[in-house]
Amino acid sequence: MALHRSLQLVKLARDPLVLLRVSSYFSTIESPSKQLGHLKISEPCVKRLKEICDEKSFLRITIEGGGCSGFQYKFDIDDKILPEDLIFGEQNARVVIDDTSLEYVDGSTIDFHTELIRSGFRIINNPKAEQGCSCGASFSIKID
Repeated sequence: MALHRSLQLVKLARDPLVLLRVSSYFSTIESPSKQLGHLKISEPCVKRLKEICDEKSFLRITIEGGGCSGFQYKFDIDDKILPEDLIFGEQNARVVIDDTSLEYVDGSTIDFHTELIRSGFRIINNPKAEQGCSCGASFSIKID
């Protein structure tokens, strides 16, 4: 089932043009200059964000040093946009990430995963990650 939502990328204090590419399961938003990168948002992630967010709140992703592999993913519900933030998504299904954190997850997929004992947001298919811990919360960066 194709995702037929118009998603947009907004870079505050800048004016990037955006291309929208829709696949059967993921929506990908990219900057034409490739300077801003892109993220994919899975349908389960969009669905969960619509359940827990309103028009003012969004999922904030931050990459921090730490965890058992060197870097860790941090997910928070937030309502404050900062000048260095990039916004992916629409209305009640927005994902916000600062431009520095995006460098570590450029090309990744944001997903919402449900298991018998837990559920939560996660980053999958991170082309920048060399390896990660077994719980998926931390990763190490590929050195080219």
